[in-house]
Amino acid sequence: MNNRTLLEAARQYNTPCYLFDLDAFTSRIRRMGEILGKQVNICYAMKANPFLTAAAARTAAGLEVCSPGEYAICRRAHVPARNIVLSGVNKEEAHIRSVMAEQGAGTYTAESLNQLLLLETCAAAAGLTGVRVLLRLTSGNQFGMDEEDVLASIRNRGSYPHLDPTGLQYYSGTQKKGLERIKKELEKLDLLLGFVREQLDFEFRELEYGPGFQIPYFEGQEQPDEEILLQEFKKSLDSLDFKGIIFLEAGRFLAAPCGSYLTRVVDIKRSLGQNYCIVDGGINHVNYYGQTMAMKVPAYRYLPQDNPARRQKPEHGAIVMDGNKTFMASGHPPGDDTPASGRWTVCGSLCTSGDILVKNLPLEGLTIGDLLVFDRIGAYSVTEGIYLFLSRKLPAVLTYTQKQGLSLVRDVLPTDMLNDGSAAQIYQSQSGSSKRSDT
Repeated sequence: MNNRTLLEAARQYNTPCYLFDLDAFTSRIRRMGEILGKQVNICYAMKANPFLTAAAARTAAGLEVCSPGEYAICRRAHVPARNIVLSGVNKEEAHIRSVMAEQGAGTYTAESLNQLLLLETCAAAAGLTGVRVLLRLTSGNQFGMDEEDVLASIRNRGSYPHLDPTGLQYYSGTQKKGLERIKKELEKLDLLLGFVREQLDFEFRELEYGPGFQIPYFEGQEQPDEEILLQEFKKSLDSLDFKGIIFLEAGRFLAAPCGSYLTRVVDIKRSLGQNYCIVDGGINHVNYYGQTMAMKVPAYRYLPQDNPARRQKPEHGAIVMDGNKTFMASGHPPGDDTPASGRWTVCGSLCTSGDILVKNLPLEGLTIGDLLVFDRIGAYSVTEGIYLFLSRKLPAVLTYTQKQGLSLVRDVLPTDMLNDGSAAQIYQSQSGSSKRSDT
């Protein structure tokens, strides 16, 4: 995303806001598919960023959907049912029955023997047969089944006459450095697939695997050559004895580089020898994987406003006007002795000492109104922030394509009505619900 587009987004839609580059996102999906070949299909994990759902549906082979809410987003985006993999550790019976009644998903995952039975029961009630199911193998946490339960599912497949145990699903986590761990996981999966084929006389036709490629977020982290990474990964896939269809579940890897968060400086000050910069956003909107109290420096851009004070360089102490704001020639409010250069601790608008985006950031000539852009924010931040804290508004969400330019996807939304019950009362009155809380 070039600086001109970022500045235009801030000018037209104000800050804070998110901006997602749909061209870059779809290009990453296509390029990943080109390198890995026709045997491999890309499945977008929409939990990474649901605002990219429609773009993913046009480009990826499938979408990993983990909740009734995500499923509803897919339906509104007109995602074809065959492209939906309905996953999730908690499958609600009413929702599964509803989805099956409209044949709204092409594939389901089973994370336990109980879920397998639930899918069988719902499929039978809907009069469906051959419902495609992926058996999820655990990686040692609450997700999926252990190997013995997976094997028991195959041995007892006759107990699930309405289901088709199509394949195996495995995902062990994100931000894996290098390929060694990934290679070991693929070898482990290949052995299990081979055992099922040879000892249980059953052939899994599909493998869905989440490699969890690393995305570097912070200064000093090594930036891998993604082309080489994917080419080496392809060699590992080609070496498998398993020759069925492979679906690669990817979320962060696809989405993270395709988003930016824009926020403006609203106040600056010097306190006990430390320069503080207050912005109109904060940690309620920005969340980087691995960030710890702002000690790491994320990918960012500093875009100063077009301030006449910078061009004219008046004498020190002179008063200059910028719109309705008055500043000293140093670029700071009258009476403030904050230097125009140096390192700044960038803090958000929340009333908590934890609202620090980054410490000791070099921002030459910083002044109120300047724009800070945090890049690589395309995954998770838009949904993982502590949005309801302090009842601040949700930022606007914008998308960009070269053909359409900037588009407003979600305008600024208030949250105060969620924090006192007002929104629930409005919803109930609009939906005609008689349920109401008097507490």
